[in-house]
Amino acid sequence: MKVLQIDSSIQGEGSASRLLTREIVANELARHPGATVVYRDLAAEEPQHLSAALLSGREPAEAARSADRLEEFLAADVIVIGAPIYNFTIPSQLKAWIDRIAVAGKTFRYSAAGPEGLVRGKRVIVAVSRGGVHAPGTGEFAESYLRFLFGFLGIEDVSFVRAQGLSISPQHRALALAEAVAAIAAPVRLAA
Repeated sequence: MKVLQIDSSIQGEGSASRLLTREIVANELARHPGATVVYRDLAAEEPQHLSAALLSGREPAEAARSADRLEEFLAADVIVIGAPIYNFTIPSQLKAWIDRIAVAGKTFRYSAAGPEGLVRGKRVIVAVSRGGVHAPGTGEFAESYLRFLFGFLGIEDVSFVRAQGLSISPQHRALALAEAVAAIAAPVRLAA
């Protein structure tokens, strides 16, 4: 099994979403000891945003990096994504990575019957961290966007681990993170 871990928080080691992606990956490795992990830190190694030059092939080095990121995505069985909420949606670095994997003819296609996702049999687990508290689909758009996007690509198994209210108080942050970590570990405890 191959795991692709994507972190996008600009908060470094103080990041809640990074803590959660580490826990999710550790949980996957405990369940599948022979699994391999490919790690991408989008804050440290920012992908360029789409540009006319990139799309036209006038930036061959970035085009090669884009092709590598697409291949990493296609090779993975499980994709673990850290998605902190900035201004009600995902970080721009994560959006730039998404622009590398949403490729017509590779991960989706258009036909007379409409769009068709070409990516099957993968699982996506998104670690969402929020300073405030929002029900999914109310007051922020990250979860609905990511669920739609991966569904558009053909991935039906998309789940979310949430830590929210992180900016309310230090106590609330600690409790929210503890609850999120417990939710990650719960399937292992139930299966054991």
